[in-house]
Amino acid sequence: MTRAMGAAMRRIHVGNALSAFGLGFTVPYLYVYVAQVRGLGAMTAGLVLAVFAVAALVVLPFAGRAIVRRGPLPVLLAALVAAALGALSLGVASSAAAVLVSAALLGAGQAVMQPALATMIVDCSSAETRSRAFAMQFFLQNLGLGVGGLIGGHLVDTSSAASFTLLFAIEAVMFLLLVVVMVTVRLPHAPRIEAAPVASGRGSWKQMLGNRAMVQLCVLGFVLFFACYGQFESGLSAYGVEAAGISTSALGTALAANTLVIVVAQFAVLRFVERRRRSRVIAAVGLIWAVAWAVAGYAGLGHGSQEMATAAFVSTYALFGLGEAMLSPTVAPLVADLAPEGMAGQYNSAFALVKQLALAVGPAVGGPLGASLHAPYIVAFLLFSLGITVLAVRLGRQLTDVQDQPWLAKSRVVARGGASVSADV
Repeated sequence: MTRAMGAAMRRIHVGNALSAFGLGFTVPYLYVYVAQVRGLGAMTAGLVLAVFAVAALVVLPFAGRAIVRRGPLPVLLAALVAAALGALSLGVASSAAAVLVSAALLGAGQAVMQPALATMIVDCSSAETRSRAFAMQFFLQNLGLGVGGLIGGHLVDTSSAASFTLLFAIEAVMFLLLVVVMVTVRLPHAPRIEAAPVASGRGSWKQMLGNRAMVQLCVLGFVLFFACYGQFESGLSAYGVEAAGISTSALGTALAANTLVIVVAQFAVLRFVERRRRSRVIAAVGLIWAVAWAVAGYAGLGHGSQEMATAAFVSTYALFGLGEAMLSPTVAPLVADLAPEGMAGQYNSAFALVKQLALAVGPAVGGPLGASLHAPYIVAFLLFSLGITVLAVRLGRQLTDVQDQPWLAKSRVVARGGASVSADV
């Protein structure tokens, strides 16, 4: 990595931390704010959460093309300004219509930030450093969300709308501060893996759909987000409360355990996965999550004490965190390495769109199952986790050696079209 790339990457990581810190202030308290503090009811609060997902689904198909044509930085700056305006207006909105419009603006801005920042990381990293760069991004995002949520929890007062207005104002300031940081970034041209296919047209969804490896990765990504992230605050939490008798404080402990495992284990896990095939790492995550669902099954369906059930439930979230730490340096860099020259923005946006679809469908399916059909819920998602392993193994057959094992780029030159020539280093 050159000095210019390193300087740009440091600013991008600061930006990731700032955006996550700002989101941490408001995300955990959005439902309470709309339903109780503003007195708009559970229905409106549910619609706000749905609007976030719908806004993301609307803007992401266009975000990729904009990133390809304009570059990631201008798109990111526009998204940050939109998100800041959405946060500010949400903090003072008092009617259902104003809340929904503000939520749409904030949700659209947040959604576009993801592929724009990911593309900037691609531009400022090489094949050898990309896994570590995305691992750092994931680490800072979780740390920022955790710290922001912790501080926000001490600032909010459900009897005072002004305390929530303060939270949203802080979130907006974080986005605007990120604008200031990002305008100083100078994006260098990053080296790329030569095995990636050459693009014949920019911004072509048809061409991307013709990339079998990318299509398989998108299917795999949908199952990953559906079976894990889409269940955290919906199906799995409902299952824990209804089947395992988990208290709200224990649920908070479980979520904290998930974040703690990610923060503590991220770089130890990185050292483990860096020299292993990406497809096999993802396959291993499927097995770990299958164990997590089995442990969750014991928590709710076993006949142990309440203490044992609680410990098992917290362990479930911790195991999910271990899998997440393994995925962060694996999946996002793979999306980038599958993208042809100049198409990283399109591919990152497409994968972000798949993620949003999974996060929209996951709670809708998992919530009712987890709350009422306890055994079928556990069995279904245990099978989904095993499906991750199967899909990862199949994906590995579509990848070139360098795409699956990026460290090989140091010891061989891979020509376009798939032919490779060994080279001494």
